Amino acid sequence: MPWFDSLKDHGLLWMRVALGLSFVAHGWPKLAGGQERWEQVGSAVSHIGIDFGHLAFGLAAAGTELIGGMLLAIGLATRPVSFLLAFTMFVAMMMHISNDAGFVKISHPMELGIVFIGLLLMGPGRFSVDHRLK
Repeated sequence: MPWFDSLKDHGLLWMRVALGLSFVAHGWPKLAGGQERWEQVGSAVSHIGIDFGHLAFGLAAAGTELIGGMLLAIGLATRPVSFLLAFTMFVAMMMHISNDAGFVKISHPMELGIVFIGLLLMGPGRFSVDHRLK
């Protein structure tokens, strides 16, 4: 169905806005949770061999989800944000693997990471601030 090709940018817009708003909703409680929550979130990097800076990594993850979600939704800095969100999902996936959480728990961040890598490769599409800035 060739007419679907003309809807590619609409699909990218839909993915960006839906995922972006979802990550805003996930990032806000982490960011608002303060230092204790940042330390807890940041401790996930210990599952990839990083045993320092948990507070900073937690703050970075919460900020990436909240601010990155906003940027993703409007299509600004889409590729760098997609990279950061993919990395955040990689850390979450590794944490679940290390905790023997089971496939259902592991697959969620894995699937989101795959989508973010796709956005990294494809870009934001025509309906984005990034496209307007070209």
